[in-house]
Amino acid sequence: MNKQKMIAGTVVIAGIVVVIAVMAFVKNGKPGGTSEPTAQSTAPSAPGNAPREKASEPEAVSKQQNADAAVSNKTETKAAEKTQAVPTKNAILNGDLNLTGPFDLAEFRSAGVPVVIDFGADSCIPCREMAPVLVALHDELKGKAIIRFVDVWKYRELADGIPLQVIPTQVFFDATGRPFTPSEKLQIPMTQYSARDTNEHVFTTHEGGITREQLLAALDEMGMKK
Repeated sequence: MNKQKMIAGTVVIAGIVVVIAVMAFVKNGKPGGTSEPTAQSTAPSAPGNAPREKASEPEAVSKQQNADAAVSNKTETKAAEKTQAVPTKNAILNGDLNLTGPFDLAEFRSAGVPVVIDFGADSCIPCREMAPVLVALHDELKGKAIIRFVDVWKYRELADGIPLQVIPTQVFFDATGRPFTPSEKLQIPMTQYSARDTNEHVFTTHEGGITREQLLAALDEMGMKK
């Protein structure tokens, strides 16, 4: 009987403890002594936000890199165009003495230096006598004058449009690109040709062999730079 009373008393005490605990929970809304979790669950800390903020940076960097690359490509393209333009003039000024294929006379005339083109043939005696003079002046005057030779027996088509009566015949253009107009003091017999329809001066030629001294004197009058 005493044992049953003790058990009943224990149950009553346990029930009272449970009731007190439930009342405390209902009143405070949380178990006693529990720390505040709200800040971690509803408002992630700055470190938690960092990955999302930085996720947009690669896109911005990528756009900037693309823009920089576009500018760089344009700059390189302009530089390439400029580089291509310079060798064109250099190629004209430093080209070979012998012309063996089609050439643009207008390009020669626009180079800003005097132009002398000798139309002859390797098998022509006066042409062979002149050959060393042409070779020497071509090498010595690179960048100052354009000296060229065309073998009209091998490459007849390269003389089309040139007023040739005999070989060798030299054609002269001054540094401004115009057909050379020699002064009287030059004392080199030359022939000036004009277009029939416009009477425009189109060619100045010398027929026959010409000496080194005569060529240099003509080049000086044609505006060759020292």
